[in-house]
Amino acid sequence: MATETVHIVQAYIQAKNGAVRAEPQIGCKDAEEARRKAERLAPLRHGVVAFTVSADTDLGDYDEEPTVLFKAGRLPPPFGEG
Repeated sequence: MATETVHIVQAYIQAKNGAVRAEPQIGCKDAEEARRKAERLAPLRHGVVAFTVSADTDLGDYDEEPTVLFKAGRLPPPFGEG
């Protein structure tokens, strides 16, 4: 198993039924890039979170405890209240 650290930005928009819906994830080269992208997206999206997680990307196996770098707005679990 080849574990690596990945840095991800996940943005959310509001669906017609009022729930939040995830947009495609944005992979970043490092934590600082992820934080900067999330900060730029925050005023434009219903919610956004940047996080770092250990993963085996070949198997799609991600650590259940991501390290949050930045978050803003309305977010679903595990990043927000739902």
